[in-house]
Amino acid sequence: MREIAELVDVADPGWPVVADAIAEGVTSCVVLPPDHSACRATLLQLQVTARSLLGAVVLNSGGLALHHGWLRVYGGSGGSLPSLAEVNGFPASFDPSWVPEAGLVLAHDVLGGVFALNGADCAGHGRPGEPGQVVYFAPDSLEWETFDGGYSHWLLWLLDGGPAGYYADSFWPSWQAEVAELGLRDAITMWPPLFSKEGAENVAGTTRSAVPLGQQLSFSVDFARQFGLPDPGPLGLLT
Repeated sequence: MREIAELVDVADPGWPVVADAIAEGVTSCVVLPPDHSACRATLLQLQVTARSLLGAVVLNSGGLALHHGWLRVYGGSGGSLPSLAEVNGFPASFDPSWVPEAGLVLAHDVLGGVFALNGADCAGHGRPGEPGQVVYFAPDSLEWETFDGGYSHWLLWLLDGGPAGYYADSFWPSWQAEVAELGLRDAITMWPPLFSKEGAENVAGTTRSAVPLGQQLSFSVDFARQFGLPDPGPLGLLT
């Protein structure tokens, strides 16, 4: 186990890399203010250093709201946006034996999509890819999909305009206005849903409403089970 000083006091910290990518990137990004005590507690439980981009985001932010609020990347402290610790059910005080066995939930989008970092036994938890690889639970397929790379590659891709292309088929003409009205713990539910033929072919024609993000995740899990798809496992704890 490493003490907090070992995790924080590092040569070549990752936050300047993140800050430069935000400043130079084409993706809109709002950095939510950190509660430094909570951020340090989250970093200690993670046992990653601030040299990594994951550690840098955890130590220096309350999360990131990307692409006009479409995607929320979790940081070290919570508020209007949950913290990484809250979403992943970290223990209330440091527990060196605790790990997120299925993987670490990193971010949610407004449709209930989930980015996660694979744990050591990802295959045993029904997830594709390799340990340490980012995967995405897609609301249009209700299954996990692989993403090329780990956390650092994923984050820099997001900041360099990745969401605009990745979600191109999911946008509708008024999406920015509708997303702007959401709280950071809310999602947009659609009917017919994205995983239906009708919803996928005519996103703009769906009936949409704001719901708590946790409710939207439960909706996806329920339908995955009804369709006989693999249980997606933990998608994030949200209240």
